[in-house]
This record gives sequence, C-alpha cells and structure tokens, in this order.
Amino acid sequence: MADNATHRYISSFFLVGIPGLQDFHCWIGIPVCLLFALALLGNSVIIITIKLEPSLHQPMYFFLCMLAVNDMALASSTAPKMLGIFWMDAHWIDFDTCLTQLYFIHTFCIIESSLLVAMAFDRYVAICIPLRYTTILTTPMVIKIGLVGMTRAILMVLPCPLLIKRLPYYTKYVINHAYCEHMAVVKLASANTLINRVYGISVALSVMVWDLGLIAASYTKILQAVFRLSSQNARSKALGTCAAHVCTILVSYTPALFSFLTHRIGKKVPPSIHIIFASLYLLVPPAVNPLVYGVKTKQIRDRVVGLFFPNKKISGN
Repeated sequence: MADNATHRYISSFFLVGIPGLQDFHCWIGIPVCLLFALALLGNSVIIITIKLEPSLHQPMYFFLCMLAVNDMALASSTAPKMLGIFWMDAHWIDFDTCLTQLYFIHTFCIIESSLLVAMAFDRYVAICIPLRYTTILTTPMVIKIGLVGMTRAILMVLPCPLLIKRLPYYTKYVINHAYCEHMAVVKLASANTLINRVYGISVALSVMVWDLGLIAASYTKILQAVFRLSSQNARSKALGTCAAHVCTILVSYTPALFSFLTHRIGKKVPPSIHIIFASLYLLVPPAVNPLVYGVKTKQIRDRVVGLFFPNKKISGN
C-alpha cells in the first residue's frame, strides 16, 4: 500500500526504435515498408493462387495457405508501429496496447514454428509412406493439425502478458526496441521478475528444441528413404519437393536463433545489431516465403505466371 501511495503506475511506454541509429530511422523505414508490402502482396498471391487452382487443393498447399495467413498477421502486428516510429516519431504506446502487441507477436511466431513442423510431417508422409498419404493427411486432419498448433501457441503465450500485468511499473518506461518484446518489457518492472524470465526462456527453449527436433527427425527419415531409391531421377524429384520447405526453415530459424542467443548470452553484441536481427526475423520470413515457394514449386509458379501473363506459354520444365 505504501508503494501505491508514493508511486504512480506508468500508463504507457516509449519505444526507442533502434538505439544508436535514430538519425537513420527515416532510411531504415524504407526497407521495413518494402518488406511489409512484399509480405502482404506475396502471401495474398499465394492464397489466391491456391484457392483458384484445383490441383493445389492438397495438404501441402493447405499448410502453405495457413503459413501465408500467419505471415501476413505477423508482419501486420509489427511493421505498422515500426513505420510509425521511423517516419512519424510515434514512439509512445499504451501499456495495454503494448501487452497486446507482445502477445500477438509471440503467438504468431509459435504458430509459424508449428506450421513448419506440420509441413515437415507432410513431406515425411509423402516420401516415406506415400501409399497412405491420402488416408493420413485428410482435409479434417489438416484442419486439426492447424488448430492444435494455434491452440498450443495461444495457451503457451497467454501467461506472458498476465504475469507482466501483476508487476509494478513505476519509473522505467523506455523500451530500447522497435516493438514490444517480452524480455524488453519485463526488464522495466520495479520488482523481482524471476518468474517472468524463467517462464519466457522456458517457452522459447521448449518450442525451439521440440519443433527443431521434430523437423530434424522428419528429415532424417526422409533422407534415409530417398537414398534407398535406386533411380537418381527419383531421388532428385523427392528432394526437390522438400527444397522450398528447407529454405523456409532456414529463413525462419536462422535470424530467430541469432536473436535468441544474442539476447541471452551475447553481452558484447551492440544493442542495435540485436534489435535489427530481432526485427528481421519478424519481417523477412513473411516477405521471403512466398518468393521461395513461388520459385521452387512449379505448380504455384505456373499458376502465378498464368494469372499475370495469360498469353504467355508455360514452360514444361
């Protein structure tokens, strides 16, 4: 009660953007805007293409459609506020709005990881047990897998803002970040934050270890099955169906792992570098994933070419 009498709870936070690079914010906003626009346009094209092309109504492309929707939501939860900071000096954010942004960002990140696991499982079934593919990955099963991934993310992230809500925030209100990131917000509390820190790192580690472990297990089985094939052409074709997914995994997890490690153990890494990578792993995958699948997947590539260039003859390669 004494604390309440002598302190006022803060009602909003000040998002710095990228510390040390404030003079370049207007220029940094340009690639952020381009990535955001590319994410919205590219993923919209993927969704429309899959919807219009009956031959793409398969589990692999249903998962890709879910990924596209999630990528648009992830980019939309971060980029507008970043652009507001970089171009309009809109640094202030309401306390509850900050917690809402924090919740959605981390929820969409975990959904993204769940979908990458689901897509690895799809490739495992398609290559290792192809005769059972249509009976295992039915449309209801695909929907259930998507719902399980979404439910897992919602329940895992929900305690984060709730635990922050119980903390007192009296004097510190400056967040050295371009968006409301969990640990960046927790550090400002005027109380012991051990529970918050332990829960946050436990969620991050469990998702990363569990999901990467499942993906690695799937691809170990896939490689074993592929190298048992006698035909070189069959091997190339089987591996070709996995190429886009492997590229997506690398694009999604590489900056995420770097950001996670520098935040926890990279004490000598400049804050600006950490925040740039933390922002990249939220904006680059949503922008790049449609390009990867558009280039690597012939059915999508041909359909997109047909949509934009109806008179162009589609190559049979």
